[in-house]
Amino acid sequence: MRPPGRYAHARHILVGSKSQAQAILDEITKAKKPLKVFKKMARDYSKCSTSAQKGDLGEFHEKQMVPEFSKQVWAQEIEKCDCFIKTRFGFHLIWVHTRDD
Repeated sequence: MRPPGRYAHARHILVGSKSQAQAILDEITKAKKPLKVFKKMARDYSKCSTSAQKGDLGEFHEKQMVPEFSKQVWAQEIEKCDCFIKTRFGFHLIWVHTRDD
């Protein structure tokens, strides 16, 4: 049985600069198939070890992530990426597949 709390399934792309995050976001937002582009960009550009899984973080508890990341996961629209955030690790673009609301 899993611990109580909220859970989500998401992907992310982690890059080191705001300009790179913006360039990737521009590609995703203009794409006809944004998830496909998100996965490709995650594989090609993310500094996170999840790049091999196209950014897939799997299911996680809201407390497993840094506060800024979790806040964004529960704030943004599902199945969409229209912004990026900054944490102590760098700049993240997030794609939320599912979440407990």
